[in-house]
Amino acid sequence: MQNSLHDTALYPPQNPVSAGLRCRCPRCGEGRLFRGFLTPRPACTACGLDLAFAAESGDGPAVFVIMIVGFIVVGLVLAVELAYAPPIWLHLLLWLPLTVILGLGVLRPLKGLMIAMQYRNDAAEGKIDADGQDEA
Repeated sequence: MQNSLHDTALYPPQNPVSAGLRCRCPRCGEGRLFRGFLTPRPACTACGLDLAFAAESGDGPAVFVIMIVGFIVVGLVLAVELAYAPPIWLHLLLWLPLTVILGLGVLRPLKGLMIAMQYRNDAAEGKIDADGQDEA
């Protein structure tokens, strides 16, 4: 992974929140981050940043999606149930599509944000050296 601290001469520091939520390269802020819906590109098309570290975002974005969307949907379900007490089929008709739409709509920007934060903080997998000490 290329260290973000060495890129400041050629590329001014980008706001990781802005670049990540826009799904842009965390170094230059111009190139697209994803090749498909959630598949990171191998490298930035604008600055050439190797995005191999981007595949390591793991389940982090999904956890945040569950927490954010769950909070919104459960709050709305409770409010509607207490105010109107609709039948269960109406709950399913309302909340299942909303949950899917919100989940898919939030997942890509949050994955972009996670990748941008990994780049900004120079995150890498922990390694154990020969002495048994943790190198993070």
